[in-house]
Parts: sequence; structure tokens; C-alpha cells
Amino acid sequence: MEETIINYDSQVKSKKRIADFGEVFTNEREVKAMLDLVKHETERIESRFLEPACGNGNFLSEVLIRKLNVVEFKFSKSQVEWERNAFVAISSIYGVDILEDNSVECRERLLKFFSQIYLKRFGTNGKMEMIRSVKYLLDRNILWGDALDFTNPITKKPIIFSEWNMINGNMVKRRDFVFKFLVEKTHQFTLFNDEGNPAAIDEPIKEFPLIHFLKIY
Repeated sequence: MEETIINYDSQVKSKKRIADFGEVFTNEREVKAMLDLVKHETERIESRFLEPACGNGNFLSEVLIRKLNVVEFKFSKSQVEWERNAFVAISSIYGVDILEDNSVECRERLLKFFSQIYLKRFGTNGKMEMIRSVKYLLDRNILWGDALDFTNPITKKPIIFSEWNMINGNMVKRRDFVFKFLVEKTHQFTLFNDEGNPAAIDEPIKEFPLIHFLKIY
């Protein structure tokens, strides 16, 4: 089976998709210029980003690049600290797209990019547990959905996002929230405040026991 080659530099997939969904991807130069306007946030490892029309990941991949550059700069001397902070960086990236193939491509793109960086950095010391946990994060954080009505376009089930907080060193606390309530309560596309807690938001619909960040998958 031949591998599908995706051209991430292309701004258009098809004229039909433009007509049906107004889909035109932002090119790299504009992505970098726009993110430079919030440069200090892109360089905070824990700063949360949500792209409500993420496409195949032009913005989110650049955010991840910038965050991992900070991780490398600050934690290059310790593999454990590098892994822990890379987990925090990736857990802070969220995306939604109305087209299923875009959400799949975005997850695969971010996972491939991380895996290449991680394995190049640590070689045979790299852990498959880390890659599996990152894949699980992306499966939970990059979703197929309509950010305007807060549901899956086909099932009409509500979009559910997970909040990930690092507690007691390497342990992670996961709490799930309904996307619609997050937006309605905060009146903006902001998931959680800087302390990692939803401000004036309903209780989570589900909470999970603490677990080591390498075991969440």
C-alpha cells in the first residue's frame, strides 16, 4: 500500500472544498507572523492554544515547534524533565475541524513531528511509552467537530475536551469538560485559566484518577 503524501504547503485541497466549506489554509509566512503577535505565549510551555478551525495543523504545528524549542533550551540536560515538559507542551494544544480528514491529518502531522524530534534527540533511549502517550493526547485534543454548534457533524454528540494538569511531579490529572459550556461561560475561545482551572465553569462531566504521564495511553 502506497503512503499518502500530504502537501502541507498547499493552501487548497480542492475547489469543491472551497465552495462547500470555504476551506483555504493559511500559509507558513502568515502563520508565523500571526503567532509572533503573541510570541510570549507561544514560548510558554503550559500556555493553552485552541484552534477552532485547525485544518491539517498549520497553526498548531508551528505552536508545537516553538514550545518544543523552549523545552530543548531549558531541559536538554535531563531526559525525564524533557519528556515531562514536552508532555505539558503537547497537552496544552487543542484543535477542532469540521472535516474529519483534516482532524486526522492534523493529529498524524503533530505526532510525526514530535516522534522525529524525540527519537532524534534521544535515539535508543527514547521510550515507546512516551510516543504512545503523546498519540493518546492528540487523539483527545484534536477533534472532528463543528466549533460553531459544538457537536460532531455526523453524530451530533457534544464535543468533549480533556484538561490535563501535572500534579506531584510526574502524575497527571485528567478532567473532561463539554466544549459548549467552556465557551459560553468564558465568552471566548479560552479553555482554562493560567492556574489550570476553568474559571466560573460548571463542574467537569468526568474526572480520572491520577496517573503517570507515561501511562495515560
